[in-house]
Amino acid sequence: MSQLLWHVRRLQSMSPREVAWRASRAGRSLLPHGGRGATSDADLFGTPEADWETALARFRECAGRPALLDRGRAAVIAREHPAGVEQVIAAAERVAGGRFAYFGYPEVTLPEPIDWHYDPHSKVGWPVVPASRIDHRTADGDPKWIWELNRLQHLTWLAEAWLFTGEERFGDAAFRQLDSWIEQNPPGIGIGWRGAFEAGVRSISIAVALQGLRNSPALTTARFRAVVRVLAESARRCWDERSRFSSANNHLVGEMAGLATVSILLPDLARAESWEKDAIRVLSAEAGRQILPDGAGAEQAMGYQIFTSELLLTVAALLTLRDGRPPPELIAAVDRSADFIAALVGDRDPEPHYGDDDEGFALRLGAEPVRTARDHLGTVGAVTRNTAARRVGRTTLSAAWMNYARTEPVSGVESFPEPGPRSFYAPHGGLVVLRAGARRLTVDVGPLGYLSLAAHGHADALAVTLSIDGDDVIGDPGTGSYYRHPDWRAAHRGTRAHATVCVDGLDQSVVGGPFLWTEHARVRVRSVDLERCVVDAEHSGYSRLSQPVVHRRWLIAPPDRGSILVVDLIAGRGRHEVRTSWPLSPSLDVTPLEEGHLASRDREPILQLVHSASSELIRYEVRGDAQLGLGWWSRRLESREPAWLVGGYCTGDVPVVVATVLNPLDGRMAWAEDLTVGVRDGCLIASWREGSSENRVEIKDAIGTMTKNGDVVWNRSH
Repeated sequence: MSQLLWHVRRLQSMSPREVAWRASRAGRSLLPHGGRGATSDADLFGTPEADWETALARFRECAGRPALLDRGRAAVIAREHPAGVEQVIAAAERVAGGRFAYFGYPEVTLPEPIDWHYDPHSKVGWPVVPASRIDHRTADGDPKWIWELNRLQHLTWLAEAWLFTGEERFGDAAFRQLDSWIEQNPPGIGIGWRGAFEAGVRSISIAVALQGLRNSPALTTARFRAVVRVLAESARRCWDERSRFSSANNHLVGEMAGLATVSILLPDLARAESWEKDAIRVLSAEAGRQILPDGAGAEQAMGYQIFTSELLLTVAALLTLRDGRPPPELIAAVDRSADFIAALVGDRDPEPHYGDDDEGFALRLGAEPVRTARDHLGTVGAVTRNTAARRVGRTTLSAAWMNYARTEPVSGVESFPEPGPRSFYAPHGGLVVLRAGARRLTVDVGPLGYLSLAAHGHADALAVTLSIDGDDVIGDPGTGSYYRHPDWRAAHRGTRAHATVCVDGLDQSVVGGPFLWTEHARVRVRSVDLERCVVDAEHSGYSRLSQPVVHRRWLIAPPDRGSILVVDLIAGRGRHEVRTSWPLSPSLDVTPLEEGHLASRDREPILQLVHSASSELIRYEVRGDAQLGLGWWSRRLESREPAWLVGGYCTGDVPVVVATVLNPLDGRMAWAEDLTVGVRDGCLIASWREGSSENRVEIKDAIGTMTKNGDVVWNRSH
């Protein structure tokens, strides 16, 4: 896609106010230093002369500021969590030796002094020019990898290792790397300064690591001065260049969390008080916008929900350590999110993967390469004492450190009941979870994403996932790639890769760029019956076609029945190709059957899928198709593995009806056969045999008047 076309589409997603604001900001960026002069040392502290010796002494004493990383606490943690401490020390050893690994890329060794502009995987040196002149969208290298390196989140590992072991080599390595980073990255120069968000996330790492190393002999006055100047400039950019309007997603939270962290840990700065006040005000408002009333994330991406929540939690923890109680809006949002996530993962269900996930950390205190939902919940439980989070979460080193920032429970905050085998519907986030025994089903009935960009959402309206006995069976295939593999990016967020219906080979929503959707599929929920486990919803994504249609889906999964029926109705005008997709876990093998597919794990039958349609349906299966980008599963960014994608497709005049029976083979081995689906007097009728039983499902008033809710009747005879 040409850059000109991208800019046109991006402009179309903006309001007139946003266009005017961006034009003004672009003009200011052309001025030297972004329209500002260099800040003197005296200006930093608001005094005629800057006394760096006194400032460093106050920093070491933690005068007027909280302490998160502390040698006394480190000794307790080392006794209580020896395995986690050993892992962090090992991680510190690696990065002290210049060994780094991010995402699905293999580990690399960077020689000293580290070149903070060089991507060894792409063999690209990013230009050392004003960041505003770097176009990361068209560069040969992967900006995600180089940004991850420049976030300096490994510095906290080195600080912790120094606290745990007392070995000066860890503190020396931290400051040696920080010295070289500051020397190579003057404010505003290089890819590391491309956007206030990177400055914000990096500030959290530098500030917390510096605080942990406050008594290290390697922290000289000159070094303290250099680091404080970088943090102050980062804080200024976080506020002056903060994300606004259609860009105000998790980036704004990251910027404000960085601003708040610098202000809290460096209160001697002249602007610290006003910066902190502004940051907390914005974070309190964003907490309510980005964590919805039902606890779901507004970005429709589990990875970003966890990241956003942990940014809020980091600020809340620092304020708790300093004041005893953080702003209630932050804790309430974190608890809402934790209740939702805990209810979703339950006691043993697999990790949810919907939407984008770039493996972002607010603060790396443990050595785990990715933050799982249970890791996150363990940290939340340590700080907020959230009952659901403490029950479901896993204790990590992050939780051990954050346990020193315990808060009192927020009164008057509604929460989900304790997690367990229960069904629920989150109407704001648009997720239905249906449970029966060891089976968990989810149905996506939410919006595409957040704000006009919906940057991190996938075109997966009405998608279904299924897990059995704690393992994925039908799931979301993950993110794939952001920049390195554009074809992966397109496929993994497209409709055909998800467990929903694709019409005429088109995505439900219209892509405008790698992080931009120009037209959004809108979902309408007709009914959700948790007791009977019936979901009825539709979306308008294909109303843009020259012969528009609506996709309506019923999922019917009575808790007392073994099988699940999914009925898809395409109604409107014209003749269309209709294709169902069922992405299966990579752990499963597939055997084609006359009426569908059999999925097995280690030769043990797990799930039978039976397909039928109102016109001739052709079964298909694909695995690891590089040309189509289908039949892949991505557990981590920039990596993927082959996995079966199965389904059926047909072409016909609408209305077209497709039915799929998902039959878990949980020892019953009751095979589903002879599935038929049709329309009679506006009623959808599906019937099939399952062992010795005859099943017949009628959905009344489904066709004809599309304004009525179809009444579902399931009859079974023996």
